[in-house]
Amino acid sequence: MIEHPAPEVVSSRAVYENPWISVREDRVIHTSGEPGLIGLVTMTDGVTILPIAADGRVFLVREYKYGLGGPSIELVSGGLDDGEAPVAAARRELAEELGLTAREWIDCGHVDPFTAIVRCRNHLFIARDLTEGEAAPEPTEHIEPLVMRFDEALEMALDGTITHSATCCLLMRARLRSLA
Repeated sequence: MIEHPAPEVVSSRAVYENPWISVREDRVIHTSGEPGLIGLVTMTDGVTILPIAADGRVFLVREYKYGLGGPSIELVSGGLDDGEAPVAAARRELAEELGLTAREWIDCGHVDPFTAIVRCRNHLFIARDLTEGEAAPEPTEHIEPLVMRFDEALEMALDGTITHSATCCLLMRARLRSLA
């Protein structure tokens, strides 16, 4: 097995911080002896949820995403509050954004969205045995609910219409594990 040693950190400085992210710049010496500069973004961990109704319909959202400069079609996603368990965050986000509650929760593992410079684990869940209620999104969220067959959502991930990485991964894991 090949060894994968980490570079030696010579110095580190905080560049930026807010309640959701921090940016750090590290000066390092790589194992080759070469000096380097590495930026590291640490984000609040998150969740992504695939709600599946008894009739096979799935629920997604279309919402403006600042980083893209336009709307994105995605599964419900959100960040964990301090000390919050991933499944509790998933329950909260699903209720807030779509007004859905679920009796069955299937943990589908996690993804690390961009491993080169971002630390942020995104926990993936399937929600089943759904009850529809009233959504209560945050005032800054303008969420358009989308309801479709699972195969339509999967095709949108495969053809590039859906580009949100956690959504794509969760749809594919659900299909490969025969959970949808």
